[in-house]
Amino acid sequence: MTPGSNIPLPTARVTVDVAAPVRLDVSGLLLTADGKVRSDDDFIFYNQPSGPGVTYRSGGGTAPDAITVDTTALPPGIEKIVITASPDAPGQTFQGIEPTATLRGADDQAVLATFTPPRLGDETALVVVEIYLRNGAWKARAVGQGYANGLAGIATDFGVSVEEPAAPAQPVTPPPAAVQPPPAPPASAPQAPPAPAAPPAPPAPAPGSGKINLDKGRVSLQKNQTVSLMKGGRPLLSQVRMGLGWEPAYRGKDIDLDASVIAYGPQRNHIDSCYFGKLQILHGAIQHSGDNLTGEGAGDDEVISVDLGRLPQEVSGLVFTVNSFSGQKFTEVAKAYCRLLDGTTGEELVRFDLTSAEAQTGVMMAKLIRQFSGEWEMTAMGDFVKSRTVRGMVKPAAQAL
Repeated sequence: MTPGSNIPLPTARVTVDVAAPVRLDVSGLLLTADGKVRSDDDFIFYNQPSGPGVTYRSGGGTAPDAITVDTTALPPGIEKIVITASPDAPGQTFQGIEPTATLRGADDQAVLATFTPPRLGDETALVVVEIYLRNGAWKARAVGQGYANGLAGIATDFGVSVEEPAAPAQPVTPPPAAVQPPPAPPASAPQAPPAPAAPPAPPAPAPGSGKINLDKGRVSLQKNQTVSLMKGGRPLLSQVRMGLGWEPAYRGKDIDLDASVIAYGPQRNHIDSCYFGKLQILHGAIQHSGDNLTGEGAGDDEVISVDLGRLPQEVSGLVFTVNSFSGQKFTEVAKAYCRLLDGTTGEELVRFDLTSAEAQTGVMMAKLIRQFSGEWEMTAMGDFVKSRTVRGMVKPAAQAL
């Protein structure tokens, strides 16, 4: 098979194994019509080897792991089974590895098809094959879509509640749903005030500052200040880049901060998130530069490019976040900033330096809001949240719009 090709299933029970020169962890996800799992129980892998109609079989290191699908035993509403694979060794990519998926009849082991995803590189996990329902008939499709964050990136993308594993060498284990920050921390706790439940507009800037424009050139924002991305009353540009940077912790340890952007609709509904495990969304209108694991080096550590002109009309808000995947608090970060650049010339337009920090693992740095007039405005935020992944930022960021 080649990427995108499909075949009808001649039998109701099929097995997919994925072989490679190194040991792989193979898993399966049961998805509904909206492309999401119903709950974490729909993530089938070595720590949760069975679910309705889907089972996992370990190869024990001497044979490939496999997922068996019995289409007659799948629950109503399940329309797709996604088969994934990732190298067992921590941090290993598919560079130089050619995994091959083999689709067999589960009862007679007859080979129905094989698929080797082409042109693999820095991916640490793959959606290899999917078994899907179309017009009442079950089919198999070759996919080969890569992810940069192992099974965690895949699981999160399909709706599994993922918190960071205690040991990074292991594939992600679906834990209980991630705990969101409380709506109002105790008065004695040194936490950032929560975002209002339903604010009609961004918090007001400092008295007398008003809304800033770019008529006089580069702007340096303070927390809660807003700048209109217009110059002389006309939209300034359609392509921008948000550069986010930081330095290692004061005591010299590397710090793995992850920059992300979350897209929302007019009702604060979550549309999609772009981060190191999903490097582009919205048909490429938003793209991520990739993960920086240490914060070392001058300049922006991670860059998110946004083509405002190509964003779907339903996207009315973008929130840029940074999370400490390694668990260090922002009080241990030497400095953090975000800056908005002209996507064509690279000219810096707006900058926001995080001058104070709180002992949390997530921060909402800035938001871009589309006004009814069509213009975009950027507001500096600097609001801290208890979350080590972008998934935990979705709800508080929606509240802050």
